[in-house]
Amino acid sequence: MANQLLKGKKGIITGALDENSIAWKIALRAKEEGAEFILSNAPVALRMGKINELAEQCQTIVVPADATKVEDWEALYDQAQDKLGGKLDFLLHSIGMSPNVRKGREYGDLKYEWFLQSLDISALSFHKMLQVAEKKEVLNEWASVVALSYIAAQRAFASYSDMAQAKAVLESIARSYGERYGRLNKVRVNTVSQSPTKTTAGTGIDGFDAFFAYAESLSPLGNASAEDCANFVIALFSDLTRMVTMQNLFHDGGFSSTGISDDIVARMKP
Repeated sequence: MANQLLKGKKGIITGALDENSIAWKIALRAKEEGAEFILSNAPVALRMGKINELAEQCQTIVVPADATKVEDWEALYDQAQDKLGGKLDFLLHSIGMSPNVRKGREYGDLKYEWFLQSLDISALSFHKMLQVAEKKEVLNEWASVVALSYIAAQRAFASYSDMAQAKAVLESIARSYGERYGRLNKVRVNTVSQSPTKTTAGTGIDGFDAFFAYAESLSPLGNASAEDCANFVIALFSDLTRMVTMQNLFHDGGFSSTGISDDIVARMKP
């Protein structure tokens, strides 16, 4: 049920690939709540995914941008302001990829140039998003910036490989830039640490089904769905959360705070 929580707000949503993407769900909910926004993803993702279908549903445009390139962020912000007619109120960073994971490299045999690419694509792109926004003065006071993360930033998940380091850097950037941007312009910066979610990218990780089942068994509320995550992010974009910043917010059904569950105890009994 829409409540027009984002009526009059303008923004950019990155990372929607297909209907399984969390960013896709966020875009649909933002539209329902009255927001105007543009969509963006890497040129290769535009060729692979269905983002143009989403743009039609949301009555907006898609602007291709390589998140690792400062000049692409500059062009993206210029086009967003031209299209939307002014400064922005929210940004979604839903960007992440590891060549080492994609190509099946073991954690003890990482290709370091690929590791650096993982960090650049998945974490430094967040700093570039924020730094270019600050320099170009594209965000209104009390704007909200949200990036999607995962608990592998705090805990070891073997198959998550170098993406764990990327998420840790992402969360650190949110704290450091959140402090800076809050003082400069009252801009909020947070990360959302989501349950394992059956997105196109997530299901490509080796052992994902085991991740998903284990988290479902451990979490008192079960895994948070992509739709639930979209609702949470909409709340963070809204004025209802104006004093929340520099936080890594676990949206995981209680997984991050649970030691063991009765379900897992029952399974482990001889």
